[in-house]
Amino acid sequence: MPKTPRAAAIYARISSDQDGTALGVTRQLEDCRTFAAAHGWVIADEYVDNDISAYSGKKRPEYQRMLDDIEAGERDAVIAYHLDRLTRRPIELEHFVEVVTNAKITHVRFVAGGDFDLVSGDGLMVMRMLAAVAAGESATKSRRMKRKHDETAAKGLPHKGGNRPYGYEDDWVTIRPDEAEVIRTMAARFLAGESTRSIAVWLADEGITTVRGRHWLTTSVRTTLANPRIAGLRAHLGEVVGTATWEPIITVEQRDKIIALMERRKTTNERSPRSYLLTGVLRCGKCGNRLFSSRRENSRRYVCMSGPDHRGCGRLTIVAAPLEELVADAVLYRLDTPELAAALSGQAHRDTKAAALSEALAQDRAQLDELAQLYGDRTITSRDWLTAKKPIEERIHDLERRLARATGTSALIGLAGNGSSLRNQWAELNLTRQAAIVKAVIDHIDIGPGDPGARSLDPARADITWRL
Repeated sequence: MPKTPRAAAIYARISSDQDGTALGVTRQLEDCRTFAAAHGWVIADEYVDNDISAYSGKKRPEYQRMLDDIEAGERDAVIAYHLDRLTRRPIELEHFVEVVTNAKITHVRFVAGGDFDLVSGDGLMVMRMLAAVAAGESATKSRRMKRKHDETAAKGLPHKGGNRPYGYEDDWVTIRPDEAEVIRTMAARFLAGESTRSIAVWLADEGITTVRGRHWLTTSVRTTLANPRIAGLRAHLGEVVGTATWEPIITVEQRDKIIALMERRKTTNERSPRSYLLTGVLRCGKCGNRLFSSRRENSRRYVCMSGPDHRGCGRLTIVAAPLEELVADAVLYRLDTPELAAALSGQAHRDTKAAALSEALAQDRAQLDELAQLYGDRTITSRDWLTAKKPIEERIHDLERRLARATGTSALIGLAGNGSSLRNQWAELNLTRQAAIVKAVIDHIDIGPGDPGARSLDPARADITWRL
């Protein structure tokens, strides 16, 4: 008789949550919890993908996390409200079955759909049939929606959804005079040679906000000016398909000139390789805003930027290279400190699972030390030592990986206590790996103002707040 699950996973998902209340997944979770309580199943974790389709093939982060935990042997059952909440794609179902079968999970329960025996051919056949039906329903719905949108576009009617467009009333077709005048002014200033950043600054100075009451960014200025609808054109799937049923705010000729000017100003689409270690970590000591990377001739810098997209004070700059060297040294030193070990230990003991992994890891490390002592005392031969230590090291590696996942410190796997040896390898690591290690132990760094005319970095300018 199968054992009662002691580490069950609950999975909930809804494709569309337009009002943002997550009521759909909340009801699913409540029903799944009720089932678990009625059957004496212990819930180890809940995985929720809200407002994500299971038919489109888009990545579902929580679904993948659940599969990872199943593969790691951390879950022994799965509960979902219905099979179509878990997946609507037959190929995805086959992968799910493979994962749970390899993990020897026999308890897969759907509150509104029954208990499937994954060991028997009949159980798998029923699940596959239900998944095929769900996929067919999704495909039919998708075809109907596509046809509806095609017909709406062909007639020049608006495709309503989300916030109303700037310049138009809630019906999406009636012009709002005050906003229309703003758009005409934006268009005129842009065609006169003004940048989108300058236009965004003007909008902020005038107290003009977007439909959602937010400050205009350069991206929102550009998107609004490039939108075919303000010229009375209907677009569908990124292409203009005809004249719209609503009145235009600017002429088609004006929009054509705007698009042509944007194309001339457009820079290359190739993304530069990462060249800054501390992006996203630094804060301005004067205003508290983030510092951004900025290259000036042959000098790399971090600066506090003003303007509509950044809204900093614009009065602080620090040269990148000496700061990055200082922070890297601090991180490597930190990896070997008792404070970091204590922080990791404290994180690990915040829940029972992580505490058990931490305890098992400590026991294996102690056993490895004991084994080395026996070899050092010549109690065992080198052959015995090599044979005995291999399975212990494999267990330690596996436990470190599982503990890192449980505590959210995957970037530090095998590095705690190894700062000295890592120092010799640091220059060989790519910048992405270096940045991951930095962000794993540092929450943020406040950068204070420098002394005018200073030719070297004062370490006191960098006030590090440690994450670990």
